[in-house]
Amino acid sequence: MGIGLITIKALIIGHLMKKFLSSIVAISITFSPLANACTAINLKAKDGTVIAGRTMEWPVDMKWTLMSQPQGSPVLISAPDFLNLPSKTLPSKYAFVGIYPAVIIGSPAILEGQNEAGLGLSGNFLPGFTEFQKVSPQDDEYVSIINFGSLVLGMFGTVRELRTALPNYKVWYNPSEVKGSPTAPLLHFVLTDRSGDSIIVEFVKGQMVIHDNVTNVLTNAPTYDWHINNVRNYLSLTDTATTSLVVNGTNVTEIGQGGGLIGLSADYTPPSRFVRAAYLSYFAYQPNESGDALQLMAHLLNNVDIPKGVSRTTAGKEIVSDYTQWVNLKDLKNNRMKIANYSSRTNYIEIDLNQVFKSGRSMAWAVDQLPYPNNDLTSQLLK
Repeated sequence: MGIGLITIKALIIGHLMKKFLSSIVAISITFSPLANACTAINLKAKDGTVIAGRTMEWPVDMKWTLMSQPQGSPVLISAPDFLNLPSKTLPSKYAFVGIYPAVIIGSPAILEGQNEAGLGLSGNFLPGFTEFQKVSPQDDEYVSIINFGSLVLGMFGTVRELRTALPNYKVWYNPSEVKGSPTAPLLHFVLTDRSGDSIIVEFVKGQMVIHDNVTNVLTNAPTYDWHINNVRNYLSLTDTATTSLVVNGTNVTEIGQGGGLIGLSADYTPPSRFVRAAYLSYFAYQPNESGDALQLMAHLLNNVDIPKGVSRTTAGKEIVSDYTQWVNLKDLKNNRMKIANYSSRTNYIEIDLNQVFKSGRSMAWAVDQLPYPNNDLTSQLLK
C-alpha cells in the first residue's frame, strides 16, 4: 500500500511537473524572440541632483526616435472604440522629450523621457505578468497604454501628483492599436521626479499596482515585489571583504579586492541584473554633483550592458540576441540628457533640454542617426 501511494504521488508530481514545464516552454516560445532586458537606475548626488539612467535592449531594430513636444501639445485620452465613450485631447501642461519605437504605426508610444518640470519616465518590458485594466461604460478617466507615457510627461510634474491621479485612470490595451510592432506593449514603468521621489507602476491581474521605488532600480519580469523579496537572498554581499585569515597557524591573505561580492550573479536575466544594479549603486560612493553622478551612472549601466551575441534565444529555427541598443541618462534637476547608441556606446552626446523646451518646437530625430560622437548636440538639433 505504501509503495502504491508513493507511486501515485510520483505519477501526480510527474504529471504536474510535465504540465508546468510545458507551460514554461510555451511562455518561452511566446516571448523568447521578443526578449527585452532593460535596466533603470536612479541616483541622487550630494547637491540634490537626481540622475535617472536606463539601458534599452531589444533583439530587433525598433527604429527608436527621439522627439520633443512643446507645452500645449495634444495628449489623447480615449477608451476602446467599441465602448463609444467620449475621447478628449488635452493640451499638455509641460514640454517634454521622449523616445519611442517608430516601428509602431500611430501615436508615439513613449517609453523613455523627461519633462521641463523634472519628471522622468522609463518603461520596461514585463511579459508573462502584465494584464491591463478593462474600461467599463461607467468609467470617466481612461488612457491607452500607447498614450500613457505622453499623459505622464505632458500632464504631471511630480511623483506626488501621480500617486494621487494615476489610480483614477483605467489603462487599457487593444492589439489593433499596435501595428508594426513585433510584440504587445507589456510594460511596467519607473517614474522619478527631480526631488528623487520615485514609484513603480505595474498592471497585474487587471489592476494598477503602484510600489514605492525603494531600491531605485527596475528591470523586467517578474513583478517589482518579487524582486524586492529576491534581494534578501543576497544580504551577505559586502563592499569590504575579509583581507586575511589565519588557517592552521598560516596567515592567508586575499588575492585581490572585491571578494565581498562573491555570489553576485553576472548573467543577464532580469533578477540578476536587478540584484547587480541594486547592490552596486548602493555600495558606490555618493557623487558630489551632476557631473560626478552622470559619470557614476554610466559606470553602473556598463555592468548591465549587453554585447551582441552573448544573450541569445532560440524559438524554432529562429535565433535572436538581445543587445543594448541605446543608453539614456536624464539629469532631472538641470534638464539635461546624455544618450549613446550601440555603435557609440562610450561616446555620449549631450542635449540641453532647457533650450529645446524654450524653442517651442516639435521635432524628431532617429536615435541611430544622431551625429555621434559630439559633446553637446543642442545647437545642431535646433538649427
